Amino acid sequence: MKYKMFRAAIAVLILAASPLLISGQTNSRGEMPQYLFPGFSKSDVLMKGGKINTTSINFNTVTGKMVFVNNEKYYDLTNPEMVDTVLVNGCKFVPVGKTFYQVLFSGPVILYLQHKGTLMSAGKPVGYGGTSQTASSNYISSIEQSGYQFNLALPADFIVNPSNVYWIRSGDNWFDFTTEKQFLAIFPDKSQKLKAFIKENRIKIDKTESLIKLVEYASSMQ
Repeated sequence: MKYKMFRAAIAVLILAASPLLISGQTNSRGEMPQYLFPGFSKSDVLMKGGKINTTSINFNTVTGKMVFVNNEKYYDLTNPEMVDTVLVNGCKFVPVGKTFYQVLFSGPVILYLQHKGTLMSAGKPVGYGGTSQTASSNYISSIEQSGYQFNLALPADFIVNPSNVYWIRSGDNWFDFTTEKQFLAIFPDKSQKLKAFIKENRIKIDKTESLIKLVEYASSMQ
């Protein structure tokens, strides 16, 4: 079977059936803006069975897939349920459903970041020198319906608009939030103390380092 040796090295990772080369393009986020990191880097994939595999990996924010390289071709890691952890560029990712979340803080309360990107039209000229942008649902659908999870090069008239979501896990409960009000609602019995901490420490929910400090405090009260 094609790439049999590589599949053996990757052990139980299931590859996308048909790879597609990704060509470069220039825009404000770099050559491949659908990816979280500027380039692919050697990363460890820790399997639930205890095996550790090392390969070049990046995360596609549009498809929500971990992508690895073999012989200059790009494949989706399509069985996240068999993976325990992916360590890439000094960041820890864990599988959640069919995608991966970055672990920002781990304790009695765990903070995750779901990196998401939405394909947008680069924009058509409108009055007063502005542009209008629309989400390309048709383009996304064409990827999903293609039969394979390809990592397509973006056409020149598309950009990736980040739409990240923070998640809190406390026990078996999961909560998503993007605002301070939504965060405080997760801890109703501690909201006053958390509100005071936010004010005293000038916490900004949309600033990752600041948010980690807040979650660390919330975790200490559990």
